[in-house]
Amino acid sequence: MKIACISLGCPKNQVDLDVMVHTLLAAGHETVPSIAEADAVLVNTCGFIESAKTEAIENILTACAYKEQNPSLKVLVTGCLAERYKDEIKTDIPEVDAVVGCASNGAICEILARVAGGEQVESFGPKSAFPLGGARVIGTPGHYAYLKIAEGCNNRCHYCAIPLIRGALRSRPIADCLAEARWLAGEGVKELIVVAQDPTAYGEDWGKPGSICALLDGLNAIDGLRWIRVLYAYPERITDEFIAAMKRNDKVLPYLDLPIQHCNDTILHNMNRRGGRAELEAVIAKLRREIPGITLRTTLIAGFPGETEAQFEELCRFVKEMQFDRLGCFAYSAEENTVAARMPDQVDEEVRRRRADIIMEAQTNVMAAKQAAKVGQTLECICDGIDEESGCYLLRTKADCPEIDGNVCVESETPLYPGEFYRVKITDSDLYDLYGAVEEKAE
Repeated sequence: MKIACISLGCPKNQVDLDVMVHTLLAAGHETVPSIAEADAVLVNTCGFIESAKTEAIENILTACAYKEQNPSLKVLVTGCLAERYKDEIKTDIPEVDAVVGCASNGAICEILARVAGGEQVESFGPKSAFPLGGARVIGTPGHYAYLKIAEGCNNRCHYCAIPLIRGALRSRPIADCLAEARWLAGEGVKELIVVAQDPTAYGEDWGKPGSICALLDGLNAIDGLRWIRVLYAYPERITDEFIAAMKRNDKVLPYLDLPIQHCNDTILHNMNRRGGRAELEAVIAKLRREIPGITLRTTLIAGFPGETEAQFEELCRFVKEMQFDRLGCFAYSAEENTVAARMPDQVDEEVRRRRADIIMEAQTNVMAAKQAAKVGQTLECICDGIDEESGCYLLRTKADCPEIDGNVCVESETPLYPGEFYRVKITDSDLYDLYGAVEEKAE
């Protein structure tokens, strides 16, 4: 069958789809770029927060709409939304042919065969059966790829539905992670992005906290890899050993995403986060002291239940004082069956959104200044390709994660090649992107 694949949500979801696509291709199916060409559509969904759910539903409805011109088209829904809202999807969108829980990803070929035979399929297994890895295709541009090192989470933050959707923490064996990383490097991957719900918790389920350090040591030794980026590092688990592992492994980039969510001690306690503002400030100061020039990114939640104006103003001051390189702020979303959704003093939706906007406005000035400070510097960059509309080449510095952060836009009469590294003199900046000229190829 010809299958159109739609991947939504986080990099971990992309890896899940990569494994499913490999399974489908190995069984003789093929992928096509558009639904109009397809016999079946696989919508791999996110169901984390309200905006992600809305995006997923819109994509499912779009796929189902193609049945009007192709009644034999099959629509399969996988991923977090399928895991979390199987009954609602079945009832509200009956045009969907299969609703597939995360633990059933490995049975995707069998499920496809059943829907091709006219069945309506629901397939769900225990969360402990969710595949941790497997043979995969590379769904990203060939020079960078995500390596998923664990599934699930034990943090039990009161606002978060991830443990309900994906279960408890299960770390992949180090040997398995390294074998996949070596394969990725052999396929031409230069930048490896290590992902999990909480990579710094890697190995805790084995009784070996801090195993991320040994994993980074192993990844650093793999020939072909040039950059290793760790996405998501929980502040309470950033130990001296973890910092030492970042420093001694020269391929590990000075870049961390710290999902701190808030700074007020009471709000952090109510979120079931470990530590408070003093601990956050201490770990941020230590990272900047031990790894000069480190890029720190964070995410915040505005309007958590019970957040007062004074607590919100404290968060605004914190953003200005901490000077994060990158920051995203989300209006709190009350997720079903979470502790926070049952809390009293829910903040009005309009207030939540206004507060999130104010935080982002405060960060705007910080980011603009940090971007402007890079003008005049020469930075090592990796080329992602060319923007067909502008004709500019799009590159990234060590401070820029793909699909999350900005680009370095370069005009060049000499061709630049995806996956190659260049030294770029930065000549201008705006809020998100830098502009520059290539000085030479970086060997």
